[in-house]
Amino acid sequence: MAGLRKASAYSKKKVVPFTRVSKRKKKSYIKTVPPQKIVKFSMGKETLLNEKKLPYQFTVFSKEKVQIRHNALEACRQFINRKLEKELGNQYVFKVIPYPHHIQRENKMLTGAGADRMQTGMQLAYGKSSGKAAIIKSNKKIFFVAVPSKKAALLLRTTLRQIKSKLPCKTRIIEETIK
Repeated sequence: MAGLRKASAYSKKKVVPFTRVSKRKKKSYIKTVPPQKIVKFSMGKETLLNEKKLPYQFTVFSKEKVQIRHNALEACRQFINRKLEKELGNQYVFKVIPYPHHIQRENKMLTGAGADRMQTGMQLAYGKSSGKAAIIKSNKKIFFVAVPSKKAALLLRTTLRQIKSKLPCKTRIIEETIK
């Protein structure tokens, strides 16, 4: 099985959401939907946030309009969750906010000698579904994290800086202290 195409093939292109899945086969534009890679969207103890025991809150925003693939969101989720669980146990709240609805298509092309006789090029190039992505507008939330202590906030700040390389957009981190 071949690997994924580079994210730059999709991430900053102008796109019309491709999400039409119907229960009736004739009305469905999308015949096969790729499975969701994001396992959990909410982690930690939600009750701590409701009881106001997590005063340090961080939100990661996108600075530009972009498509973020579900496997990039899952990679960030695993990285942040592993660090928080190792240091804080279960004393935090972490949420992945966007849901990947948009289904990406790929027109597979053959390369190499003799490949020109086996493909039609761009003629009728609709493509097969290859993955999912979340279409995010500028200044929209990507992640929300709340932690209990100043020490945990320092750890989280460095962790959130480390995930910037996994995302295809420029991000902004807003830190709030709720008293």
